[in-house]
Amino acid sequence: MLSLYVHIPFCKTRCSYCDFYLVTRTDHIGAFFKALSLETAYRSSELKGRTISAIHFGGGSPSIVPVRYLAEWLDNVAALCSFAPDIEIALEANPEDLGGDAMDELRVAGITRLSLGVQSFTAEKLKSLGRAHTALESKETTARALQKFESVSVDLICGVPGETLPLWETDLHEALTIRPQHISVYMLSLEPKTRLCRDVLRGKISVPDDELQASLYEHALSELVKQGYSHYEVSNFCLPGCHSRYNLSSWKREQYLGFGPSAHSFFVADEQETRIANVSSLTRYMATPASAVAFREELSAEERFTEQVFLSLRINNGLDVEFLRKENKLGLRLAQTIARFEQKGWIEEQEGRLYLTQKGFLFADLIAGDFIFG
Repeated sequence: MLSLYVHIPFCKTRCSYCDFYLVTRTDHIGAFFKALSLETAYRSSELKGRTISAIHFGGGSPSIVPVRYLAEWLDNVAALCSFAPDIEIALEANPEDLGGDAMDELRVAGITRLSLGVQSFTAEKLKSLGRAHTALESKETTARALQKFESVSVDLICGVPGETLPLWETDLHEALTIRPQHISVYMLSLEPKTRLCRDVLRGKISVPDDELQASLYEHALSELVKQGYSHYEVSNFCLPGCHSRYNLSSWKREQYLGFGPSAHSFFVADEQETRIANVSSLTRYMATPASAVAFREELSAEERFTEQVFLSLRINNGLDVEFLRKENKLGLRLAQTIARFEQKGWIEEQEGRLYLTQKGFLFADLIAGDFIFG
């Protein structure tokens, strides 16, 4: 099975906290999709004979493009390979883009799952984040989406400027009242090249400290698990069987192909693992879509091990202790490292596998780093 990712780099505005590759002018949408079709045709050999289990349209804001473009690209891909009978075709969407018949058009085009960039159900937080939709649109759009689609995911952000526990409790209460199949909880991070980061460094605004961020995250974990959501990845919670298929396959290091500017791919051929990344420039991508690759890396054994440890600890499948013993350089210190994290209450060992605890998810990268580098 193979997953596909399509990066659609258009947004009406750039949010202050966002560091994804995007452009804020939309007059190139038609030209972009022509380039996307050319890239897909050029890479047809990577698709032929394969069965696709998941497709994810990300960005950017895929919900602002005319639906016909999405439908045409899906038809082109379907002519090159096979779609699994239960294929999941997901699209990231902003609530303000889904008025009128937009949801019905997306369903007809083949979209089966909506990932809604709600971010908050409160007016205060939406204003702080500079989002274009209202708190009422957050609620109403999510409720309508649940009537139209097999699966709906809602993104929530905690730790925004001015965040308080009562505001976060309101977000969680509203989400659990509507009860989408999937909820992603992101702690706001200060990415170096963003406007938010510059404003914080200049003292124009402040964000909650690490201790408050951690308490908000732990509160979400406790409440969501209590209400029947499985905490299957650091930031992701779902009702039974409703995980994001594309994202989970990526975390499990299964093969995927990325199309569009800045999109990444991971594939295996003759036991060699390769990662590639397309150029992060719409202009350059549209000029030469058949040669859009800007980065290519053949993974060494050490790099494969590093990825396996970091990604395995992010998800609730756990990390095999025997794998760690065979591959890492800690030797006798491995048992001591495991014991230290168990004493801290960050990990648990069950049937030869290591699992992060509720507290441990806050330190996933630190724990992985210790297992790899000591």
